[in-house]
Amino acid sequence: MGTALVYHEDMTATRLLWDDPECEIERPERLTAALDRLRQRGLEQRCLLLSAREASEEELGLVHRETQVLGKEELQALSGQFDAICFHPSTFHCARLAAGAGLQLVDAVLTGAVQNGLALVRPPGHHSQRAAANGFCVFNNVAIAAAHAKQKHGLHRILVVDWDVHHGQGIQYLFEDDPSILYFSWHRYEHGRFWPFLRESDADAVGRGQGLGFTVNLPWNQVGMGNADYVAAFLHLLLPLAFEFDPELVLVSAGFDSAIGDPEGQMQATPECFAHLTQLLQVLAGGRVCAMLEGGYHLESLAESVCMTVQTLLGDPAPPLSGSMVPCQSALESIQSARAAQAPHWKSLQLQEERPPPLLPGGPVCKGAASAPSSLLDQPCLCPAPSVRTAVALTAPDITLVLPPDVIQQEGSALREETEAWARPHESLAREEALAALGKLLYLLDGMLDGQVNSGIAATPASAAAATLDVAIRRGLSHGAQRLLCVALGQLDRPPDLAHDGRSLWLNIRGKEAAALSMFHVSTPLPAMTGGFLSCILGLVLPLAYSFQPDLVLVALGPGHGLQGRHAALLAAMLRGLAGGRVLALLEEDSTPQLAGILARVLNGEAPPSLGASSVASPEDVRALMYLRGQLEPQWKMLQVGAFTPQK
Repeated sequence: MGTALVYHEDMTATRLLWDDPECEIERPERLTAALDRLRQRGLEQRCLLLSAREASEEELGLVHRETQVLGKEELQALSGQFDAICFHPSTFHCARLAAGAGLQLVDAVLTGAVQNGLALVRPPGHHSQRAAANGFCVFNNVAIAAAHAKQKHGLHRILVVDWDVHHGQGIQYLFEDDPSILYFSWHRYEHGRFWPFLRESDADAVGRGQGLGFTVNLPWNQVGMGNADYVAAFLHLLLPLAFEFDPELVLVSAGFDSAIGDPEGQMQATPECFAHLTQLLQVLAGGRVCAMLEGGYHLESLAESVCMTVQTLLGDPAPPLSGSMVPCQSALESIQSARAAQAPHWKSLQLQEERPPPLLPGGPVCKGAASAPSSLLDQPCLCPAPSVRTAVALTAPDITLVLPPDVIQQEGSALREETEAWARPHESLAREEALAALGKLLYLLDGMLDGQVNSGIAATPASAAAATLDVAIRRGLSHGAQRLLCVALGQLDRPPDLAHDGRSLWLNIRGKEAAALSMFHVSTPLPAMTGGFLSCILGLVLPLAYSFQPDLVLVALGPGHGLQGRHAALLAAMLRGLAGGRVLALLEEDSTPQLAGILARVLNGEAPPSLGASSVASPEDVRALMYLRGQLEPQWKMLQVGAFTPQK
C-alpha cells in the first residue's frame, strides 16, 4: 500500500531573530538536512509525497483552547511568556502546516491510501499544552492527530510512542484520563534534574481516573543509553502493554535527539536502532504507523535516523545493530521501576511468582556520551539491497499462491551431485521428492548467503523435515554465516553433533519440557494460548535473539508445530528484525498452501495479521518461562531486563 512522506517547504521559514542560545538549535536546517539525505538515498522517490496543508481552527480546537496571530513587534515579548519558545512572523503558519501534515498522514493511512508514513515537520509538538506553547512546540501535532483519528475515523484505541529524549508532558496532560490513548514516553530524567524538571515525568505517574495505567513513563536516570537499552525497553515494557491494548493505530512522536551525537540527549543509540524500533511497532495495528518528527538537533544523526525510519516503513529490512547487546544497570533499574508501577493495571505484567528476581550483579554501567558522534555515526550501517527481497521455493507444481508482485517463485535448484552429497548422511533424504525439495532449499539458501536474495520460504516432506533442517544449518555455517539462529517448532530435535562453539543458537519450541541444556541449546514448551505465546516471544525468543545477534535466521515449522497462521506470521515478522532480514522459513509440504503465502508477505515487509486482544499466559507457561529465564539470565543479559513483577 505504500508509505507517505508529508512535507512543505514553508516549514523552513521560521528561524531565530534574536540571540537566544536555548532556542538556536531548532533551526530550518533540521528539515532540509533530513530531506536531502532522503533524496540522496532514493527514499523520497519511493514514497507517496503529500504537500502539507494548514490545520483549520476547528481542527486545532480538538486539543487547544485558542490560537492567535501576532505582529512582528509582539513576537519577542510573547516569547518571553513561555518556556523555550521563540516566535517568528511565520511561526503560526508553520505550526498550522505541522499540525495539518499530521492530519493528512492519519487520513491517508486510515483511508487505506497508504500503509504508513512520516510527517517531516517543524515546529515540533509534544510539549505543547492545551493553552500554552512550550519547548519549541506551538501546537501539539501528535495529540491533534490522535483526537482527529477518534473524531473523524471513530477509533477507540490509539498507541502513542514518544521516543524523543524529552518527556512529552503536553501529550500526557491532554490524555492522562483517557483510556482510549495509551501514551508511552521514555525520556532523560536524571531523578528530576533534566528539563522539563517535572515530578510527573517519573515512572509512578501512570494517569488518573479512567486513564490509570494508560500513561507509561520510562525515565532514564543516566545519559549514554544505547541500542540494547532501547530494544530492552520495547521488549520488556512497551510491547507487552501494546499487545494487550491492541491498538488500531500507532502514532510516533519521532524525536531523534535520543540518537547518538545529539547535544540534548547525550545518548548512544545508533540510527539503525530506530529502524528496529519502527519494525517492532509495525507488528501492531495492522502496520498502521504514523511517525511525526519531534526533536533532533545534530543534523547528521537526525538525517541518518530519519532515513532508517523511512526505509523501514517502506518495508526494507533493518540493518544489524552494532555494539554489545547488554543493557546497562541504570536502564535495568528504570525498566523494572516502570514495570512495577504499571503492573497493577496490566494483566500482561501480572505474571505470578513468589518474588521479583533481583538484578544480577556485575551489569555494565552507562557511560556518558561523547561530545562528538563516534565512528558508529561517522560510518552508518548501509546494507546494499538484494536483487530479490523474498523468494518462495516450492516443489509441488499444483500449488498456486497469491503473492506480492516482487516476491518470486524460485525455479532453480542446486546441482544434483551437490544435493546428493549433502543428503547422503540422512536416510530420509534418499527419496526423490525429499531430494528435489533439498535441491531447491540449497539453491535458495546460497542466494541468501550470496546477498542476491534477502529472505525465503522452502518446503520439505514432513518425514524429511529434521534432516533437511540439519543440512540447512550445516550449509549456512559452512558457506558464510558466522552466527546462525534456529527457531524450531514442533518435533524437531537439535542435530546431535552440532558444535556448542557459539556459532549456532538452537531454540526449540516443541511442547514437552523447559530445558536449558546449554546457553546455546534451549527447549521450551509450546505455549497454550495467545498470551503465553506472546510472553514466550517477547520474554525469551527475542531477548535471546538480540543478544546473540545472528547473521542468518532459520525458522522451521516441523511436525506438530501447532501454530496458527497469524501466530507464525507474527513470529516471522519479529524475527525479521534480526540478521538484516535474512530469514529462511522451512515448512512441511502439507502446510505450504496455508502458510507460505502469509509468511511470504510478512517476510517481504507487510504487517502480520492482528492477534486481537491478548489473553493471559497460563500458570504452566509462566512457570516454564521463569525457569528458563533463571537458567539463562547469567549468560544472556537481555533476558534480565524483563524481571516479572508479582501480582499485588
